[in-house]
Amino acid sequence: LDEKRAEVDLFVLAKAAAADLESAAKKKEVSLTVTGSSSLLVGIPQLLYAILHNLCDNAIKYNRPGGSVEVSVNKDENRILLSVRDTGIGIAKEHQERIFERFYRVDKSHSKEAGGTGLGLSIVKHAAILHNAEITVDSTPGVGTTITLTFPAESLPSPAGQSDSKAGQEIEVKT
Repeated sequence: LDEKRAEVDLFVLAKAAAADLESAAKKKEVSLTVTGSSSLLVGIPQLLYAILHNLCDNAIKYNRPGGSVEVSVNKDENRILLSVRDTGIGIAKEHQERIFERFYRVDKSHSKEAGGTGLGLSIVKHAAILHNAEITVDSTPGVGTTITLTFPAESLPSPAGQSDSKAGQEIEVKT
């Protein structure tokens, strides 16, 4: 895995992940939408995509026909919020702490029919740690789950409007 950090638009990445999972969503009769706005951050593109893909994939797998998955990417001046909300089966309180462990399965019987390796959320957790993102889980069995990642200010690209450094660079170029 190439661990080079680059400027990435999380909103564009979310749309790409949703497009890649569109047929899986259709097969499960789940609507998949992405809302929000352009949100630039400095990160490892492959890992950020893996976060989005795994969260959406689970939200589709553990949903019900006619259910929905809503991905939202929003930013304010000092952080980016990524949340994936579904109307699926939900996760009981006693399991919420453990869902990010490798190979952990909430419902062993349901896991076989849904498929997967039990690694998706573990990948999400480790990718989040590498980006200093905080993960919160809000889930009610039978109602659905919202997983939110908060990317802190240090993940955001430095502001482009820093005229001092730009002016200095321009002067250097001219001499």
